[in-house]
Amino acid sequence: MRKCKVVFYPDNKQIEVDKGENLLRAAMLAEVHVNASCGGDGTCGKCRVVIDEGRVSRQPSPKLSSEDIEKGYYLACRTHVESDLIVRIPPESRLGEKRVLDRRRTVSACGLLLSPEDALGLVKGWKLDPKVRKLSIQLSPPTLEDNLGDLERLKRELDRKYGIRDFQVSFAALRNLAATLRERNWQATITFLSHGGRERLVQVEAGDRQKYNCGLAVDLGTTTVYAQLLDLNTGKTLVSASDYNAQVSCGEDVITRIIYSQKGENLARLQQLVVSTVNGLIDVLLQKSKRSISDITFMAVAGNTTMTHLFLGLNPKYIREEPYIPTIAFCSLVRARELGLEVGDGVYVYVLPGRASYVGGDITAGILGSGMYQADELTLYIDIGTNGEIVLGNRDWLLSCSCSAGPAFEGGTIKHGMRAMTGAIESVRISRDTYEPMILTIGQTKPKGICGSGMIDAVAELFLSRIIDQKGKFNLDLDTPRVRKNEGGAEYVLTWANETAIGKDIVLTEADIDNLIKTKGAIYAGISILLDSAQIPISDVKQVLIAGGFGHYLELDKAIVLGLVPEIPCERVKFIGNGSLLGARLVLLSKEMESVAEEIARKMTYLELSVNPAFMENFISALFLPHTNIEKFPSVMAALKSRG
Repeated sequence: MRKCKVVFYPDNKQIEVDKGENLLRAAMLAEVHVNASCGGDGTCGKCRVVIDEGRVSRQPSPKLSSEDIEKGYYLACRTHVESDLIVRIPPESRLGEKRVLDRRRTVSACGLLLSPEDALGLVKGWKLDPKVRKLSIQLSPPTLEDNLGDLERLKRELDRKYGIRDFQVSFAALRNLAATLRERNWQATITFLSHGGRERLVQVEAGDRQKYNCGLAVDLGTTTVYAQLLDLNTGKTLVSASDYNAQVSCGEDVITRIIYSQKGENLARLQQLVVSTVNGLIDVLLQKSKRSISDITFMAVAGNTTMTHLFLGLNPKYIREEPYIPTIAFCSLVRARELGLEVGDGVYVYVLPGRASYVGGDITAGILGSGMYQADELTLYIDIGTNGEIVLGNRDWLLSCSCSAGPAFEGGTIKHGMRAMTGAIESVRISRDTYEPMILTIGQTKPKGICGSGMIDAVAELFLSRIIDQKGKFNLDLDTPRVRKNEGGAEYVLTWANETAIGKDIVLTEADIDNLIKTKGAIYAGISILLDSAQIPISDVKQVLIAGGFGHYLELDKAIVLGLVPEIPCERVKFIGNGSLLGARLVLLSKEMESVAEEIARKMTYLELSVNPAFMENFISALFLPHTNIEKFPSVMAALKSRG
């Protein structure tokens, strides 16, 4: 995509962004503080700018009068970059920002969530060859002379037209075979599923339905379940949807749910809850895509080991008891209806294989979908979720571990936390002089809460502004109404009630910050253990892949300030979004990827952190911003020093 240079005056700062980028986001990336409190919704009308040179496109806003437009005013949040620009920030839109973080002024410092199609380019050499294909066929009707049975007649025509002879037949496909063949004058569509080197006839439909061939990719997260509907004929992602995992009502983490599953009928309840979540997402996807349930022909599901067990209704008891052994790591195909999934009778589910009790199919899927398994250079894969999983290696070897990070980055345990969806605050800047925030929401609508990327931004900004200290405690002596103390403790007001979609102040509390510090501390400790175990310094890692469903953007500088990841050159980092979905999609689109996924799972070596005494030592050291040993983060030291 074409890049455009945007220069902001009077700050004389510049940033390079993609053509079409939102101008308010460009200002945030350049660390230019513009008055913006509505999340980019256009309702506050405070982010006025003047375009001195260049072309932009803009959306109309009632906050700009015809006189304003004649004077050359634009609302940054409703304006998009179309060429190189010179932008002037008028005095009324400025917030007195004098000192800024010395950062790399390029969008490579910010990870942009890849589109589904772009993400498929991470893996080299794969071809569109889905596990499920549909074939249209016209049979001649039987006569007294040509009196073959319906199935034999079908086999004869498949051999004659397509050369298909050796295949299995699902008994479920035979139940209505006779009526189906006769429904459209002996024209039918046959669905074949390829598995284990053989083809299986799984469905017969009346008429020509070759173009209605959809696959469902599912990421079974502990906190959030994500799903995508794909056209298996073209490889395109049609629609996406997500929802909180209904099991959250039975426990926020996998350990709590394992304990819960051991009482009475609770295992069956947990299975029903996660299946009901998936069924709900199927309904949403079909409505959004205007497709029917009969269009779905196959499902690929990836999840951590506990989630996989609960989805399949398998007892997870021994996952949490030493020596931490799952019931299964590799699962054969399962009929979807046997699990309670509300899809066609001929639909099967492939569950991606895991490696250990706490490194499951979601990580196998991430290594597959990110292309890490093909990498020549040393690569670090970090999945930031409720269960923080980390993998170090390349095409020759893979070393993995898992650390219980908690659901904070997905909105859990945070007062105004929410999933990365419309209305979630995803970017934050705070003036070092006035302590006033500048925020941007997903979808540029009124704020409803804050998602993971917004939390990373907010805590880093609070720290750099000296509103909180290294322990995450608020400075209550500051002259600002944004920092206040009430019965629940100290907090910072991100957005006042009259500017939100929920009718109340959106805040980040000291307890929220404490949860975030524990979450990032667990992930950083896991990274440290892997690097130490392999005796590899972070400087030797040539590629870092960051996965997670915490937002549409992740700014590396802010993640480093938080101490979430080690100090890494930005050009080595890719933010790939939901890695679990990447791998599930590939399995749907290319049948060879099933064997590749299984090879990845077998290749991984697993480190059990719960019995590693060094983990707790590393974890405790990481319970500060950015770390007890701040010398590990020279850029953060420099930023703090520049502020005095």
